Amino acid sequence: MKIHKDLFVWQKSIALVKVIYEATASYPHAEQFGLTSQIRRSAVSIPSNIAEGCGRNSDKELIQFLYIALGSASELETQIIISVELGLLEKQNADLILISINEIIRMVSSLIKSLKPELKK
Repeated sequence: MKIHKDLFVWQKSIALVKVIYEATASYPHAEQFGLTSQIRRSAVSIPSNIAEGCGRNSDKELIQFLYIALGSASELETQIIISVELGLLEKQNADLILISINEIIRMVSSLIKSLKPELKK
């Protein structure tokens, strides 16, 4: 079992959740149960899946949850782009969020690679 709080990628994804909550606070009330909720769920899913995977008993299970975290990060990236297209989020703010998401995607991918036995060679 790995300690998720020690992983920089988990810490960075927690920071991203805070940014996402701040960014979506100004979304219209009509989006509260739509895009706002979906964006927040995707963001929260990233560190949550990293933590759950670390709490499992094997690298294989951890890798499975890291892939889920990757999916959530990709989903979040898409939702941020949609937010810009709909005029809900300024492009400049979105660009900073997208940089953070892409950094997390790279970090999770690297962690997966380091855990996969066939990729360690």
